[in-house]
Amino acid sequence: MNDDLNRPQGRYFEELTPGTVIRHRVTRTITEADNVFFTTLTMNPQPLHLDREYAAATEFGQPLVNSMLTLSLLVGLSVPELTLGTLVANLGLTDVVFPKPVFHGDTIRAESEVLEARESRSRPNAGLVTVEHRAINQRDEVVARCKRTALMQKKPSAVSR
Repeated sequence: MNDDLNRPQGRYFEELTPGTVIRHRVTRTITEADNVFFTTLTMNPQPLHLDREYAAATEFGQPLVNSMLTLSLLVGLSVPELTLGTLVANLGLTDVVFPKPVFHGDTIRAESEVLEARESRSRPNAGLVTVEHRAINQRDEVVARCKRTALMQKKPSAVSR
């Protein structure tokens, strides 16, 4: 049996040392349909996201992508290389900022930097990792940033020692 086929795609606690930067491979262009669907699904009536005429009269001149969609996309883009199959639990998001607006048609990529890692006091098979996620548009502008703390699995061999 090939062990690589059974290994989770995400990284284990031991692979997430402070200073590690992961540039996530998947990118996503946000469409108007994405924005309208997300905004209405979450019961947000903000005309800045839903009303083209209203948004045209603002300083932005066009609808803005809902910042919660941007945040969700940012975290989602990180999953394949970071937490897929190795996450125990998300423990929190802090320091969320949106330094630049996101518009329909913007393509977002993400990167994550490991800030802290420590062993769990209550779970010998896991550790706590804090990363800073950054969303970057096609103009190389950071459009969102947040810190995320996650409880991550240790490698199975590290647990059995």
